[in-house]
Parts: sequence; structure tokens; C-alpha cells
Amino acid sequence: MAISVFDLFKVGIGPSSSHTVGPMRAAHDFVEALRARDALSRVTRVEVHLHGSLCATGVGHGTDRAVIMGLMGERPESIDPDIVPACMEELHESQTLLLGGQVPVSFPWSRDMQWHEDSLDYHPNALRLIAHAHDGECYRNTYYSVGGGFVIDEAQAANGALDTDTTTLPYDFATADELLSLCRTHGLRISELMLENEKAWRDEASVRDALWHIWEAMKACVDNGLRHDGVLPGGLNVKRRASALHRRLQAAKDDTSVIASTFSAMDWVNVFALAVNEENAAGGRMVTAPTNGAAGIVPAVLHYYMRFQPGACQRDVVDFLLTAGAIGILCKKNASISGAEVGCQGEVGSACAMAAAGLAEVMGGTPAQVENAAEIGLEHNLGLTCDPIGGLVQVPCIERNAIASVKAINAAQMALGGDGEHFVSLDRVIRTMRDTGRDMQDKYKETSRGGLAVNAIEC
Repeated sequence: MAISVFDLFKVGIGPSSSHTVGPMRAAHDFVEALRARDALSRVTRVEVHLHGSLCATGVGHGTDRAVIMGLMGERPESIDPDIVPACMEELHESQTLLLGGQVPVSFPWSRDMQWHEDSLDYHPNALRLIAHAHDGECYRNTYYSVGGGFVIDEAQAANGALDTDTTTLPYDFATADELLSLCRTHGLRISELMLENEKAWRDEASVRDALWHIWEAMKACVDNGLRHDGVLPGGLNVKRRASALHRRLQAAKDDTSVIASTFSAMDWVNVFALAVNEENAAGGRMVTAPTNGAAGIVPAVLHYYMRFQPGACQRDVVDFLLTAGAIGILCKKNASISGAEVGCQGEVGSACAMAAAGLAEVMGGTPAQVENAAEIGLEHNLGLTCDPIGGLVQVPCIERNAIASVKAINAAQMALGGDGEHFVSLDRVIRTMRDTGRDMQDKYKETSRGGLAVNAIEC
């Protein structure tokens, strides 16, 4: 299985890569499968069945709305988030779904949108779609949203494949030890090795342009978050804070107190992360990094570097994201980036490790120091549960991204202060994350049935 950095960094919408982006992509794939079978025009009814974690927190994550928009032909990377409310209102009024944007299909919500608490065997994020024609069922498929917007169908799950990409990479690696060995053997930095691998799919100029586009989408998300005030949707009445904090930071620029000078960096990183995750909670345009629930960490750390590091340039953005992507690939291959599978350690923990590695790389760290930075970032997120209040990606998710962003910077600083030698390897920490996730009770894995989700007054 070959994983590209662009599999980890994908433009989509909030609030969740596994519960919003993935289901929308699955529904779109289902429509395309109908089209390929020349069956689209024959469909008279579509059933939607949401299982496991997609059922438990699907309403708060907008899973039902995402599936409908995918069935209407929308894709997460191109949909305008602003059209969703009007489309949903029209569907509820007319009880008619425009399948693939072309075929009117009867869709009484209470009949055809079905919620099932049981989890299917392969993965807790399961979605089953069934299409009917006048003469009976014409097509069905089951999809699993396995984290970060990755989706596999029933056939892939049966074959044990996460993906069908079998591209041959010049420097393929499955572990951090293999990655470091390749860097030593060929005299490459991690970002250089990753660039060579990405060239298996596209030329170097295209890689650099596409990563710059990802960065521009991240920046736009920060800017949008800094502009917007008000209350986030969903019923918890969580107020946006990034805009007010940003104004306060700008007003305090002449403050020369010890506290202001000492904590200025942390304040800026916090506000960048909060801005992203408030936009995510509002269903805005996002970049998975590697998930939406953890989408603020990589942009916050990179935004801070680009704004305050003298001489920071486009090459730094590319090197940062390529290096961060290498760590994300390791987490995905050897554990999981799905909160429903291993808890928030797989989302925020992986993102923290990715951001720490990216920062260490652009600050001149050796491959060993970069690996050490990632290990520190992930190690100190082990055991982190995913227990969102009300099934919304708001509390504790928004603040958690800010805390992990600061932690990523600290991890990079600690690694750069050493020589790359450390007691526990990144590979062992990733395996520990996998094992801890297996041992973790389901109520702590994105079901909102444990932890803060049941110990907060708002519930």
C-alpha cells in the first residue's frame, strides 16, 4: 500500500474527516458506482444505514447531512459549505432527493435514514447504502470511514486492504527505523526522501504547487476563524474565542512584562489553533491534518513558524508538510488515525507528532532529531480518549488542539536540544498507541458514552 502526503492533507469540510468527509465521499462513490452500472436512472429509492460510531455521534458530526450531499453528487473537496442548510431544508420539505444531481428519488427521512447502534465487524465507522429500482434492489455496498477521510468499501475490507494504490515508491518504508535507515544510506533528509516518493505520482513542480495550495487552504481557514464571532452551532452554545483573543493580542503588542514576553509565542499558537477548530466546528472549509478533529495543530505550528521565523519561505512549507506527512503515514500504517478506533491519541496525538516533526525539520534537525520530536509529541498523548460532549467536535476538541500545538513546539525544541538519541523509539510509541487503542473501552472512542461526554452538565 502506497500512501501519499496528499492522502493525509485533503481539502474538505468540517466538522469531522471520519464522520463528515468520509461519509460524503462514500455516498459520492456509491452514486458513481450506480452510474458506471448504467443503473442511476433506474433508482427509485435509496436507503441509508449508519452503524456504530457513525450512529452514536452522527447527528453532532453532520454525518446524515454529509451522506445526503454526497448522494446529491457533491464532493468534500469542492462543495460550498454554505449550500448545505438550504439543500437539507428543501429535502425535508419535498421528501425528494436529487440523486447524483439528476434523478429525483423519493426520500422520506424517517423511512430511509436509519441509525444502528451496532458496529459492523471491520470498523466502527460503517455506512451501508442500498439502491432500489421498480423491479427490486439494484445495488448495495458497505463503506468504512477509517479516519482522515479515507474510505474503503466492502470488497476492500474483505481483502484486508486499506487502499488499492500499489504505486512503487523509490524509498518505501513501513517503520520509522526503515525511514531513518533510508535517510542514512542515501544521505537524504526526511523531506527530501518524501519528495522523491511523491514524484512517483506527480512531477516536483506539481508536488510543490499542490502543497502550497494545501497551505493556502490552511491559512484561509485561520483567517476565517479570526474574522468570525458568535456561537457555534449544535446546541452547546459554545462561543467562538479566536477573534477576540486575536484582537487582544494585537492590542497588547506593546506589553513588555515578563509574562507577556514569555508567553507570547504560546498565545499566538493558541489563537491560530482555536481559529481553525472553531471553523471546523462550524462546518467550514478545512484541511484534514490528518483528521478534522485534529486539524488545527499542523496549521497552527506552521502558521506560527511562517509568521515569525525570519526568512521563512515556500520551501519551508513544502519541507514541513512532507515531513509531517511521513509521520502521519507511519501512524496510519502501524496504528490508526481514527478516533473511533483508538481514541483521540490517534487524532490529536498523531497530529502533534506530525507538527513536531515538521517544525524540527525546518529548524534544521537531523532525521534522528525529527524522529525524536515526533516520538515526544506522540508519547505524551498516549491514552487520550475521544469523548466529545454532545457528539460535537467542540468540547474538549477545540482547546485540545491548542494544547497539542504548544506541546508540538516543545517537543521539537527538546529534540533539537539533543543529538537524536533517546530511550523509546517512535515505532514503539506507535505500537503502544495501537495496543492502547485496542484495550480502550468503546465508550471512550468517539461514541460520546463516556468521559467528559457523560460528566458535563450540558449533556
